[in-house]
Amino acid sequence: MELRKKLARNLARAIADFDMLEEGDRVMVAVSGGKDSYSLHELLTDLAKRAPIRFSIIAVNIDQGHPGYPGHLLTRYMAERGHEFSMVREDTYSIVTDKIPEGKTYCSLCSRLRRGILYRLATELGCTKIALGHHRDDIIVTLLLNLVFAGQLKAMPPKLLSDDGNHVVIRPLAYCAEDDLAAFSAEQQFPILPCDLCGSQDNLQRKVISRLLADLDARSPGARQSMLTALTNVRPSHLLDKDLWQALGLHVAPPEGDTRDRTADLIPLQGLVRGLG
Repeated sequence: MELRKKLARNLARAIADFDMLEEGDRVMVAVSGGKDSYSLHELLTDLAKRAPIRFSIIAVNIDQGHPGYPGHLLTRYMAERGHEFSMVREDTYSIVTDKIPEGKTYCSLCSRLRRGILYRLATELGCTKIALGHHRDDIIVTLLLNLVFAGQLKAMPPKLLSDDGNHVVIRPLAYCAEDDLAAFSAEQQFPILPCDLCGSQDNLQRKVISRLLADLDARSPGARQSMLTALTNVRPSHLLDKDLWQALGLHVAPPEGDTRDRTADLIPLQGLVRGLG
């Protein structure tokens, strides 16, 4: 029960911090069958019963045509609990395995195809928000991936407007630790569906960064939480983006330890954060 309360508090805080939900929202929760999306659906369902605003939830799963995909486990789970649920069958597996050479990672193309399907489904189902199960550790790994391999200082936005302006994607688990979600999933005994397409690809850059973070956290406990805190405590004048300096009207960085209120300087960052992703 304490673990559920901890996760629920973190979920509610993220939703409040970034205005993720509004009165009358119909939220499509993308449930892949993994521990994170199951947990997200469970926590949002609980929140809908006691929140000061009214919003509804529909869980959606995409059967992407993976050989032996055990989608019936998820269908049965949702039916037994009386949750609104839709499973859509789209063979992206054949496309990905045809387009990506053997030995290369599938994740990028697979997620692009899946995201396009989710956008279409959100329109068809009349959903105003799309909730994804990315958590604190996903956000930190993405930050380091972009830093190390892409030369960008960019993580995952907690709330994102799609390129066409028609869909809002939210990540209510942004403050939740993966270890807590794994423990919650085991506690709830969710019927986990494996991702056999990419799960065996050990050379994924994301896995390399995850191992690096695990080692760092073992040596310096709390390192991952500190990184998340850093993402909420940005000092734009101490970065080297000249366009950002111009946008903020900066000419010289404030002295170290300067605690004066610079809220006005940070306002342009809000638009920048929404555009990341």
